[in-house]
Parts: sequence; C-alpha cells; structure tokens
Amino acid sequence: METVTFRLQEDVVEKIDSFLRPLHFSNRTEFIREAIRDKLNQLEKDQLITALETFKGSAKKHLSDEKLEEIRESVGKEYAKKFGIKLN
Repeated sequence: METVTFRLQEDVVEKIDSFLRPLHFSNRTEFIREAIRDKLNQLEKDQLITALETFKGSAKKHLSDEKLEEIRESVGKEYAKKFGIKLN
C-alpha cells in the first residue's frame, strides 16, 4: 500500500468525523479509502454507460414505424397459429 498525504479544509474534516460512528468507520482513513473506491467505481460505470451509448441506434438497417408494425403483426400471427390462438 502506498501512502498519500493531502490537506482538507477544516469543515470537510468535521463532516467526515460526524459520519465516522454512524457509518461504523474506525477512523478517517477508512472513510476516505471507501469514498475514493466509491468514486472510482462510479467513474468506471459512467465510462461503461458512455461506451454502451455509442451502440444505441447503430443497427445496420433502419426501419420505418410502418415496417416495424408489419413485422409485429407477422410475428403475432405466427405465434397465434403455432399456439392455436384465434385472432380477431
């Protein structure tokens, strides 16, 4: 483990101290480590979501609403026939 030293404003340290006992942290170091881990995890999630968003709408074929409705109708009829369901 590597040691990192930094300074915090007094009001920030007081806020940390106020959360130590209720959140069951033994000391400031544990609290700060957990806060850093949480922030790093959130940043990784944000990066993943951003990467996944690049795939949204990237289908090779673009279908109109009318074509999508035709496909839904066709699939619905096939399943109705397969399961013996009478459609109106």
